[in-house]
Amino acid sequence: MRTQKRGMGYVAIVVDDYDRAIDYYTTKLGFHLVEDTPQPGKRWVVVTPAPDSGCNLLLARASNDHQASFIGNQCGGRVFLFLQTDDFWRDYHFMKENGVHFCGEPRQEEYGTVVVFEDIYGNRWDLYQNA
Repeated sequence: MRTQKRGMGYVAIVVDDYDRAIDYYTTKLGFHLVEDTPQPGKRWVVVTPAPDSGCNLLLARASNDHQASFIGNQCGGRVFLFLQTDDFWRDYHFMKENGVHFCGEPRQEEYGTVVVFEDIYGNRWDLYQNA
């Protein structure tokens, strides 16, 4: 019998268009497309920051006006997602060169290096590397 440890498999993020979201997350943030499977009336679209990542981002297209009202504001304007890296400056420069909007300059905190950025929809993320 195979056992699996508990963990977060997916975090859903509401988007306006699958292809636009796939393009942004893969070309601007350097994520990998894991799956893009058509389903009746929707698609199952999964991206991940790294192939061996334990957590994936499920790109969920809004299916009604209520869901669409949360695009870009899934956490009430607070930082919503935290993208951990093993090379802060590599990823920061890659993202900056690809037009990612940063909300300030990188800073050193007691826990490591961090900067806030916004994705294509305005969701706020932390890019960080532990000290």
